[in-house]
Amino acid sequence: MKILLAGCGDIGQKIAMQLTDHHQCYGLKRNPVDLDSSITPIAADLGDVKALRTIFNQGFDVVVVTMTPDARNEAAYQRAYVDTASSLARVINQTDCPPKLVVWVSSTGVYGEHKGAWVDEQTPATPTTFSGRALLSAEQAITRSVSDTIIVRFSGIYGPGRLALIAGVQKGVGKPPSPKRWTNRIHSEDCAGFLTYLIRQKIAGASLEALYIGSDNEPVTQHDIRVWLAQKLGVTLVEEAISKNTSSPPNRRFDNKRLRKSGYKLQYATFREGYIPLL
Repeated sequence: MKILLAGCGDIGQKIAMQLTDHHQCYGLKRNPVDLDSSITPIAADLGDVKALRTIFNQGFDVVVVTMTPDARNEAAYQRAYVDTASSLARVINQTDCPPKLVVWVSSTGVYGEHKGAWVDEQTPATPTTFSGRALLSAEQAITRSVSDTIIVRFSGIYGPGRLALIAGVQKGVGKPPSPKRWTNRIHSEDCAGFLTYLIRQKIAGASLEALYIGSDNEPVTQHDIRVWLAQKLGVTLVEEAISKNTSSPPNRRFDNKRLRKSGYKLQYATFREGYIPLL
């Protein structure tokens, strides 16, 4: 199988490392010089429709898209997600050899406020931020391609190189126990592992869902996870006061039962298994 990893950052390269023994993996990004030697590099801009037409005429079986905006603003999210999805869908629909499967990596940011309630794939996506709206628009755009499409909405990704929470705890920043503010996480190895699993299942002819929430088995409050990390690090925390003038991120708990039902076994089932090696 020919597998195109569009964006091909950390997660894309982790996917390739699990597939290159039996499949040809290609990494598409503007500057692919940092790719592992097992990945065939393709230098292109995902917004360049003309270049994409030439690339897709090579006939890829599977395309995995993992995008990262270059800034935290509305224009950057529009470019990274909406424009990319629209360009890809357009090219896929025009090529004589569309891929059998497109896996589009999105985010649980498409969900709005749920006051700590459980959220799953049946919950309507009602984004309240510019980033969430862009992510949802991109999902809608990519599903207009003729290829089978699977969307995976990951929650907060952590792992090597993604250590913001540990850094905050090391500085002694705590969160109050009340009101409960939930955080949902998934290790980067499980992001790549789950996407790889879906590709293998598709190749094997398994029936798959069109949408998955990618999160671990245990949502945890901001207070509890910081206390747990502080105990491991030997740090004393000072709880941040809640400011009435500061908007809090949406509060919800993500149910990953569809991921578990797929048959994928998480390498890091909870934050405990995931953070201990990082500490």
